[in-house]
Amino acid sequence: MVEIEVVYGTADRQFLQVIQVKAGTTAREAVRLSDVAAQFPEADIEKSPLGIFGKRVKDDTVLRSKDRVEVYRPLLIDPKDARRLRVKNQE
Repeated sequence: MVEIEVVYGTADRQFLQVIQVKAGTTAREAVRLSDVAAQFPEADIEKSPLGIFGKRVKDDTVLRSKDRVEVYRPLLIDPKDARRLRVKNQE
C-alpha cells in the first residue's frame, strides 16, 4: 500500500484527503477512491484534468508513495483574454 493525497479546491472551499491505495493505482483511480466527488457534487470530477505536484498528468499515470493528486477545475476564461479585459478596464 502507498499513501497519497487527493486535493481539490474552489474559491471558498478546499479538499485534502490522505488515502492508502494499492501499488499500481492510477491517478484517476485514486480520485475515484477518494471522497472528492461526494464533497463537490456540482463539479464534474470524472472529466476534470489531473496533476501531480502542479504538473498535468494522464489519467493512467501510476502513483508513487507521497504523491499529491490534484483535480483541476476548467478555466472560466483564457488567461490572455482576462489580461486584455483588465487592461481595457483600466483605460
